[in-house]
Amino acid sequence: MSLLKQTAVSFHWEFMFTRSMFQTVDMIEQHKLLNRVSSLLDDGTLKTTATTDGGAMTAANMRKAHALQESATAIGKTTLTVG
Repeated sequence: MSLLKQTAVSFHWEFMFTRSMFQTVDMIEQHKLLNRVSSLLDDGTLKTTATTDGGAMTAANMRKAHALQESATAIGKTTLTVG
């Protein structure tokens, strides 16, 4: 991390299961948020940024997806399927 310190890089994440993991008093809020997001997806307000389906997560497909990202021509997210 010290190598990135002077480059103004930052890392941010939100763990969606924090409330249930720690049994917080406001766990119902996660339910409400997920229902709201589901509604926004269903009515088309929210749209995915995934544009390229790279297929199953195999070494070959990972190399192809990585090559696409390195090409600087990728638009949106490239996804691979697990399972």
